[in-house]
Amino acid sequence: MQKELALKLKNLSILFVEDEVGIRENIAHSLRYLASNLIEAENGSEGYKLYKKHKPDIIITDILMPVMDGITMVRKIREEDSQTCIIIATAHTDKEYLLGAIDLYLEQYLVKPVNLKKLLEALEKCVLKICESRGIEYKLPLGYSYNSSEKILSFKDSAIKLTKKELAFLEVLIENGQNITTYSELQGRVWQDDVMTDSALRSLVRNLRKKLPIDFIQNLSGIGYKIAIP
Repeated sequence: MQKELALKLKNLSILFVEDEVGIRENIAHSLRYLASNLIEAENGSEGYKLYKKHKPDIIITDILMPVMDGITMVRKIREEDSQTCIIIATAHTDKEYLLGAIDLYLEQYLVKPVNLKKLLEALEKCVLKICESRGIEYKLPLGYSYNSSEKILSFKDSAIKLTKKELAFLEVLIENGQNITTYSELQGRVWQDDVMTDSALRSLVRNLRKKLPIDFIQNLSGIGYKIAIP
């Protein structure tokens, strides 16, 4: 998986609704590596209650379940929410089920047994849609956050003013996650046609560190920078 996609998913929540315990545990095991906040439900009724409580970014649901089926749950959600990304994962391929889901604005219809590659492709579609519609809210240490769409760094809901270069520098480090951002990448992404001198880079980092959590920007001498993301 691309590192940018993995980092974005880590900042999103997923509601997974599946009544078969074995299937739910297997898929949930994979999903926990992708999303930092995974919510599980065993039927549509429980899934709807958890949706109301947590308002997840992405929903993955089975169709045929006890108490409330997946189609009914999704219809209830769509009565008030047309934006949340929803993926259907089911063993049923009958026209009846497909027609029942056709007007629910689904991102993907996956046939069980769910292939991990297909699931990742569906999640990537969801991430792209979220980025285009409202952006990703990156949770940073000590109450800081960064919104990729609005390009705003915040501390406890108060915006922090950044210069153009500070914003570009922070963004490339966040996109790279735990990977190192090299000096050559900073030259191309932040300074572009300007010359990145050592003094200019040190000055930018020094000023940006004053606006961020302590030790958030880490220097690897002779290589570049990385950030400490929880």
